[in-house]
Amino acid sequence: MIIPWMKYRKVYFLFSGVVIAFGLFSLYKWGLNLGVDFKGGTIAEYSISENISSEDIKKKLEDNGTEVFSIQDIGEKKYLFRFPPVSKEEQDKIKNIFQENTLGSGVEELRFETVGPSVGPELVKKTIYASLLASFAILIWVAFQFKSFKFGISAVLAMFHDSLVLVGIFSILGHFWGAEMDFLFVTALLTTLSFSVHDTIVVYDRIRESQVRFGGNVYDLANKAVSETMVRSLNNSFTIIFMLTALILLGGTSIKWFAVALFIGTVSGTYSSPFVAVPLLVTWDNVFRKLKRKT
Repeated sequence: MIIPWMKYRKVYFLFSGVVIAFGLFSLYKWGLNLGVDFKGGTIAEYSISENISSEDIKKKLEDNGTEVFSIQDIGEKKYLFRFPPVSKEEQDKIKNIFQENTLGSGVEELRFETVGPSVGPELVKKTIYASLLASFAILIWVAFQFKSFKFGISAVLAMFHDSLVLVGIFSILGHFWGAEMDFLFVTALLTTLSFSVHDTIVVYDRIRESQVRFGGNVYDLANKAVSETMVRSLNNSFTIIFMLTALILLGGTSIKWFAVALFIGTVSGTYSSPFVAVPLLVTWDNVFRKLKRKT
């Protein structure tokens, strides 16, 4: 059964536009919550026997002149702290603050590590340049394989759509839930780009096959290709989503936000292939046809 997916392409564009707009607003308003990998600092883990909220702990530390980047309750009365770089004297001061402020003797220091920024500005620039170079190579390769720049540019635009969605949503998660952008996030972002293009090429290849075998316009071929590949694409994505859901729930704090980033990227990539890349191709083809008729 062929479903007229492309009939609603304006709805897909509107939905994507709203999601990206919220993300861009968040980036402008709050920015990204950069982790220790980008800023450097100290990671400390404490076990506190008394029941006390993260807000109360943060207030006690800041009232005593100790700056705190973030505090994360990781369960079992354990808390993960992120500070600016902390010296040995300041480490002892933090421990004394805990002891003196009604937390009693039930405070145990499980981990205390001071690290420099492992992801410097130069590495960030190289990552951006590498992504742009890879995008250009993908554009040329897809255009060559499908013998049209329409395919290549549409695929790359869908890829950037997924990047904007992931970065924007992570900005929102960082502001409201403390999600940090670290080196693992960069890894998830690059993985999302490759996943997005991979799924898009599957649909494009089905359009090309149908065009050779049956002919017809891109609008009808796109509806046929999306209808034929939708179940396959969903089955493939759900296997990844189930695994990532398990990691988010059971994988521990060290990889939680990495799994969340991959989850967002997988969902966005699954959506963008049939509902962004293909509608862009159809819209582009319609515009070119109208221009040819006028000339």
